Amino acid sequence: MDINRDYRTITREQFLFHEMRIVARLLDDGMDEEKVKEEVVANNLFQYPTERMIKNIASVCLNRFKETDSKELIHIVATESSDVAKQACLFIMMNYYRLVWEFMITVIGEKYRTKDSSFTKMDLNSFFTRLQEQNDVVASWSDATIYKCKQVLKKTLVETGYLDNNKSEVLNPVLLDYSVREAIENTNNSEALVAFGCL
Repeated sequence: MDINRDYRTITREQFLFHEMRIVARLLDDGMDEEKVKEEVVANNLFQYPTERMIKNIASVCLNRFKETDSKELIHIVATESSDVAKQACLFIMMNYYRLVWEFMITVIGEKYRTKDSSFTKMDLNSFFTRLQEQNDVVASWSDATIYKCKQVLKKTLVETGYLDNNKSEVLNPVLLDYSVREAIENTNNSEALVAFGCL
């Protein structure tokens, strides 16, 4: 991952597991990007109210896969169980959004490294305070944007089983599937493994 990339906000885009799964299945069937978009829009595969929304999110999903550039990960998201596919989607999300990468490595990865299973509002607050001090782009974000980013990060932890629910303050142990681990290593991003409790 290019650490010099600007922070992209994640406020509109979320984890998108259902949508990533649909796109992965089409890609895994051998469709090219344009054909995937056509298929998703023509059949409203995401079940969204507007064509604009469908096109926008289809592009986001395709861009995430393209950034990671891993047929292995596409195949995992398309064919494996939900739990395993979600692990792959989380890595793909980390690889696409610097914000998610930094959060998962420096906050969650550090928690696993130090065997600290607590996770509170304070952890999110200090993460963003630190980022704002270090980065002008993040420093320029409004309070509303920061609040929404915190919500998305927390929701992602719930969706991927790191937290039981939105009110939980205890991180669950993560058992990274071997196929996902191998696929991550094949993208030359082994430093991401700490975010999955692999030390």
